Amino acid sequence: MADLNALRTEFIERFAAEPRFYHAPGRVNLIGEHTDYNAGFVMPAAIRFYTTVAVAGRADRRLRVRSTNFAETLEIALPQAADAAALRGQSKHWIDYVAGVAWSLQQQGVALSGADLLIHGEVPLGAGLSSSAALEVSVGLALSELAGHRFDNVTLAKLCQRAENDYVGMRCGIMDQFACACGRAGHALWIDCRSLEHRLLPLDKSLAGSASPMQLVICNTMVRHGLASSQYNRRRDECEQGVQALARIIPGVETLRDLSSAVLRTYAAQLDPVIYRRCRHIASENERVNAAAAALGRADLTGFGRLMRESHRSLRDDYEVSCDELDLMVRIAEQIDGVYGARMTGGGFGGCTVNVVRTDAVARFRSLIAQRYAQGTGHAPEIYVCEAADGAARIDQAP
Repeated sequence: MADLNALRTEFIERFAAEPRFYHAPGRVNLIGEHTDYNAGFVMPAAIRFYTTVAVAGRADRRLRVRSTNFAETLEIALPQAADAAALRGQSKHWIDYVAGVAWSLQQQGVALSGADLLIHGEVPLGAGLSSSAALEVSVGLALSELAGHRFDNVTLAKLCQRAENDYVGMRCGIMDQFACACGRAGHALWIDCRSLEHRLLPLDKSLAGSASPMQLVICNTMVRHGLASSQYNRRRDECEQGVQALARIIPGVETLRDLSSAVLRTYAAQLDPVIYRRCRHIASENERVNAAAAALGRADLTGFGRLMRESHRSLRDDYEVSCDELDLMVRIAEQIDGVYGARMTGGGFGGCTVNVVRTDAVARFRSLIAQRYAQGTGHAPEIYVCEAADGAARIDQAP
């Protein structure tokens, strides 16, 4: 958790004003990868790594933004709706996420004023834990409330997704912003990305009626391959090609969400083999998410772990977004006693794995996976034992 007193002191020294504070968490996705932009099902949890924003208003129409992580201060004009297309994503810099959120809020009719912002991020960068969504949601909450608006968290998530899609140019689904905005301590979120219906799934004390029978452990491979962004958009294109082909032969198909694995198999011969594998991942992953929610409802962690393993194999073989380091990390985890399940999490091509580990096995798991992964790759991993966290909120200065 950020030191609010230290941030307040820095803010006052830099901007000569008294700030308000807001924060939003990162997220880890337990299962349901690449299904959100196909209107499918996902199961993320917000995690206790926060992006914190200190903010105060200005009399002009400029945003002055200081990042503690990058030790730089940038100043931009508030993007106007009329010139958004010209401004969109021009800088190719982290400031695009701030400008994009301001643009999206104004598109929604929020009359923003200028603002000074001090941003401090704890979400590991480039790890697939949604540092960008945490930044968007915390800034969105700060700027909207400064302007006298309070959106419900689902609407806030949608506005921040629009910023990333239409301003930054990353064609992400709704999951990341939704989890960062709507997370709940001690719970995962089951989300229907078409209707935005969602429900809470207990992960801690209420699971199996005992105190924390499992913990979430995230293992950062410390690698991020350059294919990540380009291949993400390519996978979206491949899914859209699959929908177009299938819609010509199956009435009512609008997204891959509309297909079961069984129905898809009957049309395999009529699809390009690569496109078929992409579609097969999405169809089967949607089924795994719903089966995983049912397993949690029964406190069946063994069944939940099996579905995680199947998810990783599908991401590796059908969707082809894993990499050697992720595959090694998962193989190591599966050989350690007390691990219910392990899989890559996030967009792929590096980043993190998520592991569901029996609580009394966590210490040994951390030691063994760090040692064996370093031996296999030469990289020392970072390992985070996580609790599911509450979503975006205004926070009070510490006493």
